[in-house]
Amino acid sequence: MEQVQAHVAQYKKDLVSNLVNLINQYPIIGVVNMENLPAPQLQIMRAQLRGSFFITMTKRRLMKLAIEQTKSKKKGIEKLEAHLGGMPALIFTKENPFKLSKTLQKSKSPAPAKAGQTAPRDIIVNKGQTSFAPGPIIGELALAGIKSGVEAGKVSIKEDSVVVKAGEKIKPKVAEILTRLGIQPMEVGLDLVAVYENGLIYGRDVLSINENDYKNRLMNASRWAFNLASYASYPTKETIRLLIGNAYNDAKALGIAQNIFDKEIIDILLGKAEQQMLSLKTIANIEVFERTHEEKTKSKTEVEQKIESTEIKAPTREELEANIKMREKQQEVKEVEKIYHDIHKKVIEEHYKKEK
Repeated sequence: MEQVQAHVAQYKKDLVSNLVNLINQYPIIGVVNMENLPAPQLQIMRAQLRGSFFITMTKRRLMKLAIEQTKSKKKGIEKLEAHLGGMPALIFTKENPFKLSKTLQKSKSPAPAKAGQTAPRDIIVNKGQTSFAPGPIIGELALAGIKSGVEAGKVSIKEDSVVVKAGEKIKPKVAEILTRLGIQPMEVGLDLVAVYENGLIYGRDVLSINENDYKNRLMNASRWAFNLASYASYPTKETIRLLIGNAYNDAKALGIAQNIFDKEIIDILLGKAEQQMLSLKTIANIEVFERTHEEKTKSKTEVEQKIESTEIKAPTREELEANIKMREKQQEVKEVEKIYHDIHKKVIEEHYKKEK
């Protein structure tokens, strides 16, 4: 028995062929939901997007046929079929997917809610005074789940109220109240559901990322990476200056702590030795008198004359003990001075060795 083949209208074949060509031609293919989009608004948006984006709308079944025919060339393109909900249309572009999302988001405008529409997000009525006089409006607000009262002769909403949750259908009474309150929770525009690029599908949650939040995350990631590389002494173009500075400071601190002679820290070592000498002098309560040149060259005859004119008495025991202690302190000072001069001499020798 001969099988009867179903007749397919030529215009449908042409539509599918045209979609196949567009899918193969453009690297970026998006799915938009045009549900609740008025025709005049669509025409305005087409005019605004002309040149950068191309939008086509046809039956969902024909879109699926075109996607099936291109999946051998476009890896993963068949995943778009799961996003063909509502009143789908395909949008083609060579722009970045995120730029596409941003452009479509900017082209949207607020609109009042209508009964039966699906809330894109939680619809909230904020507390505060309204322009309504007391009357039946209080009962109507209560039916919509809004608590209200009378303040200063006007109806006032007592607290923030979620009248419709995201994904729920808007009831007629709620839509009416929202309109009377002047609240426009809906957006008129192309709702970008998903975008295909190089085998990947970007959903609405990825495409609608906040730019400022994304920049802040990048800045934090950069700062954390820099801190980690610095802490681990990992050399990179960004950290090399800091690491060299840290290495220099560490080497300098080590040289000072271990008294390693180097021209970069020689002045510090000399100052350190002098401070130690002065500290020992203070702790030991050593009194040092610096003699002048005249005193050092004073003639022996003058000293002898002074001795002769002085009555010589036998020293007491206390005087002898005091003299011994003074000599001990003088000896300690000489030892400290010798240490200081030895260090200075060694520094000079090391310096000349390096110069040679």
